[in-house]
Amino acid sequence: MKSRPEPGELRERALRLLARREHCRAEITRKLGAAGFAIEDIAPLLDEFEQKNWLSDQRFAESYVADHRARAGSVKLAYDLRQRGVRDDVIEAVLGDNRDSELDRAREVWNKKFGTPPVDAAEKAKQMRFLQSRGFTSETIKRAISGSPMAQ
Repeated sequence: MKSRPEPGELRERALRLLARREHCRAEITRKLGAAGFAIEDIAPLLDEFEQKNWLSDQRFAESYVADHRARAGSVKLAYDLRQRGVRDDVIEAVLGDNRDSELDRAREVWNKKFGTPPVDAAEKAKQMRFLQSRGFTSETIKRAISGSPMAQ
């Protein structure tokens, strides 16, 4: 049986996690809970960390998007952030800043994988499915494959 961690270890463990990389509140709560710390001890500590700006869902979301946007569209990025416990208003704020580059990113991903326009309907469907799996919207996919500019 796992021994119960000392209460003093909570702060140290949380700081070690945050020193490695940005975490969202839900993610760090889950990790600390899995390590055996009580949720009622975790919440006040994370409140303090947020007040000191050591913990920020906004910063986590910005960091996550920066690390993954080259390979994924806004639909996938939003889904991934939601799965990690980031609130929708934070997701919308962070992804709203990246909408302008969505078409360019889709073209980059498409070009890296295929590079040439589809020769028939089957090839076009394959290319569209690939970009869809990467989280790009239908409109962005059509424009990326056809080479037309994004509507304003």
